[in-house]
Amino acid sequence: MKKLLFVLLLALSPLAALAQANLEINTPAINGLKQAMAGRHAQLAAHYGSGAIGIARDGSVSLRDANAVPLPQRAAVNGLLGAENADRAALYKEIARANGKPEWEAEIRNTFAQRWAEKASPGWYVQNAQGQWVKK
Repeated sequence: MKKLLFVLLLALSPLAALAQANLEINTPAINGLKQAMAGRHAQLAAHYGSGAIGIARDGSVSLRDANAVPLPQRAAVNGLLGAENADRAALYKEIARANGKPEWEAEIRNTFAQRWAEKASPGWYVQNAQGQWVKK
């Protein structure tokens, strides 16, 4: 009986639901967002490498050290961050919607935040669960 109760509780948990989500699902909207993000990546990569920006714990990209960006470039970097974060938020929402479970958006965001941090290149900064920036 205890085992059945445990299995039932596990099946109803958000993590179990997310395990059923197809995070690789592809729709025209998802494809467009991924293409836009891929096109922007080369511009962001130099700023990841310099430590100016990092991958935040919420699945977004944040300006970590404004002093690492020359003053004339700051507006452009802020524009890149705004576009990247808008596309990331739309991606999480669209994946949840494409799975028929819009209520999974927060869990999908958390899963992607972990993936982005894991896939970050050595020398890039990621934010840990406590909000501290850590160099990989």
